[in-house]
Amino acid sequence: MSTHSTLAHRALIRLSPADPGEDVRVFLQGLVTQDTRLVLPGKPQYGALLSAQGKMLFDFLLWDDGPDVLIDCAADVANDLAKRLTLYRLRRKISIARDESLGVHWSPEPVDGASPDPRLAALGWRWLARVSGEEGADASWRAHRLALGVPEGLAELGDILWLETNAVELNGVSFDKGCYVGQENTARMNWRQKINRRIVVLPIAQADAKRQKIAHDDLGLSVEHRRTEDLNAADLPEWQRAALGESNI
Repeated sequence: MSTHSTLAHRALIRLSPADPGEDVRVFLQGLVTQDTRLVLPGKPQYGALLSAQGKMLFDFLLWDDGPDVLIDCAADVANDLAKRLTLYRLRRKISIARDESLGVHWSPEPVDGASPDPRLAALGWRWLARVSGEEGADASWRAHRLALGVPEGLAELGDILWLETNAVELNGVSFDKGCYVGQENTARMNWRQKINRRIVVLPIAQADAKRQKIAHDDLGLSVEHRRTEDLNAADLPEWQRAALGESNI
């Protein structure tokens, strides 16, 4: 196991039933884009909490921990996410709080006890464990995922319609689970099978300042919100080009 595995920019929010009659997964099922019944031991799932219009507010991974669910999210929005979930909780007896005892870890290579990233196998392996005092892996992780064309977090995905973030291709949405916040617009887009814009990661040389969400100058990459018809000559990762289909771009 690598000694440089901790993702310090990630945080964990623990949802726990405070009453034997409560079910955390049922609570989340009516809120998030992913089917929480798929959150099983060793099988984290990717999903998001959307606005009523179907735009991304928070993206995350959901981890099983017995009757609890752990939300693996960006540390800089963890308090806001916990607060939003608390508003939805109303009078349900569910505890929602950051879990500072554990951290998120990553390796590009298989690690005993780790789980493959549910978005894309090439992203590598993740696990939850206590945080060591060693140097973190945040810079390596950022370079790795962006090289694969996978954006994450508010700066790269915020205020974008969920299907335009490649949520289908990255296994971040279920169309069989029933209602959740933002479901109406998301389901309508899927039914029409036409997504006019996409979040893409491009070389800086191909950047369009008007479409740019954020530039990673140190990596020579730009995260952009582009119309699909403008992506014909773009350098896209194989998974994204295959998903879009040559005829659509």
